Amino acid sequence: MGFIIAVLVNAAALWAAVQVLDGLDFSGEPIQWLILALIFGLVNAIVKPVLKILTFPITIITLGLFLLVLNAAMLYLTSWLAAQIGLTFTIAGILDAILGAIVIAIVGMALNYALGAMGVD
Repeated sequence: MGFIIAVLVNAAALWAAVQVLDGLDFSGEPIQWLILALIFGLVNAIVKPVLKILTFPITIITLGLFLLVLNAAMLYLTSWLAAQIGLTFTIAGILDAILGAIVIAIVGMALNYALGAMGVD
C-alpha cells in the first residue's frame, strides 16, 4: 500500500509543479501522470542515492545547495526517460528544473505529512 501512496503523492507533486511553473509542461491522461510519477519515483530511488554519494564532497562544500542541482538533474532524467516511452514531459531550462524540484519537494512533504497525520501509511 505504501508504494501506491508514494506514486500518488509523486503524481500530485508533479502535477502541482506543472501547474505552478510555465517552464514545465505535461498534458497527459491520468494514467500517464501515474506512469510519469512511477518513473520519477524509480529515478529517485535508484539513481539519486548513487549520485548523492558521488557528489558528497561538492554538497559539503556548497553547504547542501548542490542538492538543488541534483534534484533538478533527477527531474531532467525523468523527462528524458518519459520521452523514451512516448510521454512528453518537457523542462524549459535549468531554473525551471530547480524551481520544479523545490515545488515537488514542498508538495510531497506536505502530502506525506497530511497522510501521516491521517494515519495513512
